[in-house]
Amino acid sequence: MTSIRPPSRTTGSGRHSGPSGTGRTAAVLVLVALGALIPVLGPAPALHGTGEAEAPGTGGIALLRTVLFAALSVPLGELLVDRLARSLPGAPPDRPRSWSPYAAAAGLVAALGLASVVATGNLVPGSVADVDIGGLYESRDGKLALLEVNGFLAAWLCATSRRPGLQVWPLAAVVVADALRAHPTTEYSPLLGSGLTLVHLTCAALWAGGLLYAMRVLRRWRGAEAGPALLGLYARVAAVLLAALTATGVCSSLRRMPAGTILDQLRDTAYGRVLLAKVLLVAAVAVLALWARIRLSRAADPLTACSPARAEVVALGVVVAVSGLLTALPVPIRW
Repeated sequence: MTSIRPPSRTTGSGRHSGPSGTGRTAAVLVLVALGALIPVLGPAPALHGTGEAEAPGTGGIALLRTVLFAALSVPLGELLVDRLARSLPGAPPDRPRSWSPYAAAAGLVAALGLASVVATGNLVPGSVADVDIGGLYESRDGKLALLEVNGFLAAWLCATSRRPGLQVWPLAAVVVADALRAHPTTEYSPLLGSGLTLVHLTCAALWAGGLLYAMRVLRRWRGAEAGPALLGLYARVAAVLLAALTATGVCSSLRRMPAGTILDQLRDTAYGRVLLAKVLLVAAVAVLALWARIRLSRAADPLTACSPARAEVVALGVVVAVSGLLTALPVPIRW
């Protein structure tokens, strides 16, 4: 079988001419640090000049929600791409090491942090004594926070077991709990809002996590003909996910910002400003995705599509961070 590995990636000595493993690791750490700064430093600039007050601990809550979203994306994406890979005839059985146990552990820590905030009346606890664990059972938000904690704990147990595919069920419970949490019963048509959030969050997690794992699989399958086929199969699924993501995002935005006021609220509210930033980022990700798909279909070496796909992964990571910030900001008033 002829290798489809790009010749420009090697030198005469057979070594990679690209950046070293240490350089790539440092670059990833820098990107992770920058992504973490978005929710931590984001609330103050977004709220500046809007007349809206910043709730205590907004930056920390935004960071915890970013970790929670990422912890959902990684295992769900692995499950999706692994299923796609098994459907390919002649696909190598080799797979990268799963990051699901680490993601579930990180999600458990984030869920515990968010539950502690709920247990203190949506305030940042000053000490362990301020946390009323028993009070979580007395409120809807508390019960949902406990469901997320238990969901990530069950997902970690499944991920470390001999049947890691079972983690899809506790992860689904976490997604449902987060969708219900985002829309309290006092909101206008909360079940509709929760349904839109459920689809939106699921599609976003599958898209971001799926692309990350697909790139890891391609790296492991370097030179195998199944690599471009997997990327093409994922691209078709991602197109459907993007369409559903866009539709539910537009509907959710119109529910909170009616069409007659959306332009003013995008400019004058913190929620609107961050939402606009998220829309622009998703548009950039869509352009990168289209660029990768075009290169995949036209290039002599289909694996050259990996370059824009890697940029797409980074951009999706920023989108996850912005989404975490968005959930911690005050919801705009429905005029």
